[in-house]
Amino acid sequence: MGRLLGIGVRVASRAGSRALSTSGQSATARPTAPTPRPTARQLGHATRLGLGGFWSNVRRASGIVWLQVTGCFFFLPVLVFAPTLWKTRMSYAHGPDHQTFVLCAIIIALFFYLGVSSFWRAIRRSAEK
Repeated sequence: MGRLLGIGVRVASRAGSRALSTSGQSATARPTAPTPRPTARQLGHATRLGLGGFWSNVRRASGIVWLQVTGCFFFLPVLVFAPTLWKTRMSYAHGPDHQTFVLCAIIIALFFYLGVSSFWRAIRRSAEK
C-alpha cells in the first residue's frame, strides 16, 4: 500500500512540475541544459573566500582574548609587589628601605601601565567592527 502511494505521489509531482515549467511554452519545448560543474579553480577560490572570512573572525577574536590574558598576567606583579610597597611606604624619602620602596614603585607603575594598556587595546580592537 505504501509503495503504491509513494509511486503515485512521485508521478503526480512530476506531472505537476512539468505543467508548471511548460506553462507559456509550446509542448515541444526542449528542457534546459544542465548547468556546468564548477572547476577545481572555482572551488578553490570559493573555499579560500569562505575560510578567509571565517579565519579573519577567529583571528580577531583570539587576538582580543590574547590581549586580555596578557593584561591579566601583567597585573600579577602589581599584586605581588603591592604588599612590599605598602610595608616600605614609611621609607619613601630616606629610610632604610628606600631602595626597596623605589624599586617596587617602579615595577608596579610599569606593570600597571602595561596591564591597563593591554586591556585598552583589547577594548579598542573589539569596538572596531
